[in-house]
Amino acid sequence: MSTTATLPPATRQAATSPAQPQNATMAVLLAVSAAHMVNDLLQSLLPAIYPILAIRYGLSFAQIGMITLVNQLTASVLQPLIGTTTDRWPFPAALPLGMAATLVGLLVLANAGSYAVVLMAVALVGIGSSVFHPESSRVARAASGGQHGFAQSIFQVGGNAGAALGPLMAALVIAPNGQHAVAWFGAVALVGIALLSGVSRWAKTHLPRTRKAQIAPATAAGVRVPLVMGILLALMFSKFCYMASFSNFYTFYLIHHFGLAVSQAQLGLFAFLASVALGTLLGGPIGDRIGRKRVIWGSILGVLPLSLLLPHMGLWGTIGLSLPIGLMLASAFPAIVVYAQDLLPGRTGMVSGLMFGLAFGLGGIGAALLGRLADAHGIDAVYQLAAFLPALGLLAAFLPELGGERRHDASPSGGQAGRNSGQSGER
Repeated sequence: MSTTATLPPATRQAATSPAQPQNATMAVLLAVSAAHMVNDLLQSLLPAIYPILAIRYGLSFAQIGMITLVNQLTASVLQPLIGTTTDRWPFPAALPLGMAATLVGLLVLANAGSYAVVLMAVALVGIGSSVFHPESSRVARAASGGQHGFAQSIFQVGGNAGAALGPLMAALVIAPNGQHAVAWFGAVALVGIALLSGVSRWAKTHLPRTRKAQIAPATAAGVRVPLVMGILLALMFSKFCYMASFSNFYTFYLIHHFGLAVSQAQLGLFAFLASVALGTLLGGPIGDRIGRKRVIWGSILGVLPLSLLLPHMGLWGTIGLSLPIGLMLASAFPAIVVYAQDLLPGRTGMVSGLMFGLAFGLGGIGAALLGRLADAHGIDAVYQLAAFLPALGLLAAFLPELGGERRHDASPSGGQAGRNSGQSGER
């Protein structure tokens, strides 16, 4: 039964209306999305230049996986801590400071003379990302006007657009000019600092007010939060480990399996990441309309037939299948983030930090494990084994029905509660 079937008419109309935020502060959403694009573009330079680093330092697949692990664990460990802290004491000025850490990391990476210095540089870039995500996700929710899925998609699509542009920029700028060209992207980081300085000024004015907004009632009675979070963790493990096989090793697979040049393989990665950006844009609004659980279930489990088929396809079949795989998998994440925020109202920073932190951490763990698998059994084995990960999408059947609609129904003020809940997560 649809989650909107038992709602009062006014609330049901709001829940099923097109996912366009009537009261959203679109300028803020677009600014924080653009900053997310900058952040993730700079982050995605790392896997895009792995072939260059591998040649210069003579790295194994395991060492390449370790670079990703250091970068993403740095982000994942700090993000929930930063989010929990800023739930209690908002610190919008942290946004440009985090981008400054990324800038320093890029400059160190451009001039790194050893593998150890590379690891130090990617750790700094990870710290910058760990500061950025919790607070910027909070800003996006505060500016949503109650359309949380839409706002989360706008925020995340910026990141995915940046992740798609990173390999393209690496192919055009870094591949022909070498590792030192990474420093040229310091100018992009400066643009991010300028954007986030403006966002932080808006947040200083608006986040203290949203902290005082009425907290929406708790989610449906009987929900076992630890169990539900465990299911979400398993689903994210499935999604991000399989995504790691593309973001970290897809270029190597195309080079080894089909004999492509590095620049050609990077264009294949760009096409995959572009489909990820489109899926992210669609996932939030669709979740607003049909419910987060349905999006989560369909987007992960629905990939399984395609993932099982991909290792047996030719070049164009592989590239063709990678596009719907990226689109479907990416549509799950906005739904997962908003589902978790609805599960724990009033903990927006902590939940956002946890979800984005897990995304980084699970992706790093997946990269390290898949790198060892590739060293031991070859790059083809990565896609043959990882193809079964989307089967964990079956666990989505055990997620309870919840979300903003049920909480709004519990409020005597009906539609007004829906508007208040758009600002209820900042306390």
